[in-house]
Amino acid sequence: MPYRFGSRQPCKLPLKRVLSIFAIAALLCGAAVASAVEQEYQIGEGDLLKITVYDNADLDTVTRVSGEGRITFPLIGEITVNGLTTVQAQQRIADRLRDGIIRKPEVSVFIQEYKSKKVTTLGEFVKPGLIELRGNATLMEVISNAGGVTANAGETLVIKRKILKPGVAPSEDETITVPLAEFLEGRATGEQVMVADGDSIYVPRAAFAFVSGAIKTPGVYKITQGLTMLKAITLAGGFTQRAAKSKVSVIRKTEAGEKSSPARVEDLVQPDDVVVVPESLF
Repeated sequence: MPYRFGSRQPCKLPLKRVLSIFAIAALLCGAAVASAVEQEYQIGEGDLLKITVYDNADLDTVTRVSGEGRITFPLIGEITVNGLTTVQAQQRIADRLRDGIIRKPEVSVFIQEYKSKKVTTLGEFVKPGLIELRGNATLMEVISNAGGVTANAGETLVIKRKILKPGVAPSEDETITVPLAEFLEGRATGEQVMVADGDSIYVPRAAFAFVSGAIKTPGVYKITQGLTMLKAITLAGGFTQRAAKSKVSVIRKTEAGEKSSPARVEDLVQPDDVVVVPESLF
């Protein structure tokens, strides 16, 4: 007996057929997502387009967008597609073909390679370099494509963006600063920060300090916002039993050279500080 929705009869579809249904559904879902990306994406220099015209196989073309934002298509010649979505490009090509060439052209434009939109990732990314964008990419997607950030990443991420104003020759830079840890943990507003073609995205290296002396785990520790002497000592495992807790000092670089001075546990740690906890003499 075939299974019907609402029936109490158990499903008797063969396992292979069930798996096939799920596979087809997954393919259709993936195709829908890819189609949505293409509909939003603006064609640009370097993109490779596959163009087909229904029932006119001799017009099927694979062409790359030139530096001037144009392609060459049979019967038409050069046509500008820069800044168009695939739907708009289809319409423009169809309009040109309809002009005395084909009565009712059905044109399909597919982006075979995305090459026109790029951002540069610099600094403490696992895989810094050029990242090619597909559609309207978010900052989170760029970070993911760059392999994430290293353990030495600082607390902020900086986006440098060129802003071109009509009628003004020189460009201006826009700087967007993102609190990195909060952003990655989903605690910062603007989780859908959008990136644009030509953006430079930089994650600086964190500052470090050295904690030494009568503590359990001497070593180098990353400086985070609000890191006090006491917090740094806690990161280093805390005081040993022989620590002179009231005699903490810090060796700090100055213009005149290194200088050692007493420190209070509530004082803030600065980059390259050496926090020293001496042993008690008694």
